[in-house]
Amino acid sequence: MINLSVIRLGAAVCGLALSLAAGAGIASADPATDPIVNTTCSYDQAVAALNAENPQAAAEFNSSPQAQAALGQFLSAPRSRRAIMAQQIQSSPYFPVMQQIAATCNNY
Repeated sequence: MINLSVIRLGAAVCGLALSLAAGAGIASADPATDPIVNTTCSYDQAVAALNAENPQAAAEFNSSPQAQAALGQFLSAPRSRRAIMAQQIQSSPYFPVMQQIAATCNNY
């Protein structure tokens, strides 16, 4: 299980928010990020998957309005921005959690 801290979660969320605002160049396709970038899940589905599949990460997410806002921004962003954001957080300890949620959120 990944040991998540609110500080690291905040840093990852800030990275998402900054990348959304920065709008750097278009990223190329990447098998590691494709499920995250191309998800059709709603915010509610993603949160339900997180709550069901990783309660520890969900507890930290649910106590962080900043993380909740960042997820909403990510899911409402166009795919080109999501690709940039996903590449920027790929080295984050939260990336495997995001991959897991993206792979299963359509079940919720």
